[in-house]
Parts: sequence; structure tokens; C-alpha cells
Amino acid sequence: MRISLLSVGRRMPAWVVQGFGEYAKRLPKECDLRLVEIEPVARTKGGDRMRAISLEGERILQAVPKGAWVVALDVGGPSWSTEALALELKHWMASGQDVALLVGGADGLSSACLARADARWSLSPLTFPHPLVRVILAEQLYRAWTLLQGHPYHRG
Repeated sequence: MRISLLSVGRRMPAWVVQGFGEYAKRLPKECDLRLVEIEPVARTKGGDRMRAISLEGERILQAVPKGAWVVALDVGGPSWSTEALALELKHWMASGQDVALLVGGADGLSSACLARADARWSLSPLTFPHPLVRVILAEQLYRAWTLLQGHPYHRG
């Protein structure tokens, strides 16, 4: 199974690249995590915010792997505990279906992305910087995998 993190934004700081890479490489091949960076729409003063969200949404949807189970990262979605995420991961792995995690740009995901999603997931009611979300997602997926393996990394 491949997990694709489709995230709007490019040219991340080194600590983001390093943090994401560290947790992604810890995951086994049967739970392969890869990052797909989506080009953001340039924001201009007085620009059309809804048009930018829509264009980024189109770019995200074009990058969704064919047949993937799509999970939209959305503050309005349910929050998952580490244990709940581990169960989701277990189901994803058992299905053999690839998974696409959608992370929108500065203004969030388009309605088209939310409509396409098979599930929604809220990391927190807090607002996180988009670069940090990449690292959090990679770490949480690694943590969920270690929990399934009985590895002592997660000490819940």
C-alpha cells in the first residue's frame, strides 16, 4: 500500500524536509509514505480567494492516484486518537488500496476535494502551519504503525 500525502506548497524549510523524511523512511514498504507537493496559486492583494482555492483543488484532484481511498484533512472532520488512527491504518493496509491524504493551501481545501473524499480527518481544532502538518502526519502514521506492531515507540 502506498500513502500519498498531497500537500499544497513548495520549497519547504530544511527542518520540514528532514522531519517528514525521517518518519517516512521509518515506515516499511507495505506502508510506503510519499509526498506530492502541489503548486500553490499565487495570492495577490485583492485577488479572488475562492478562485485560488478552486484551482488548488483541481491540482490536488489531478494528483490523486487512481483508485485511492481519499482522506481530506479538514478541521470539520472527526478527530482520531492514536489508537483510532492505528485502526484506520490497519484497515487501509488490509484493503491493499492506496490512500491519498489531502492537505489544502493557506485557505483550505476546495469543496470539490471535500466532495471527493471518502473520509475526513481533523488533526486538531488548532490551526497549524502547513509545513508542520507534513511532519505531524508523517510522525502520526509512523506512531500508528508502531502501535500495530507492538513496538514500544508509542507509550499510550
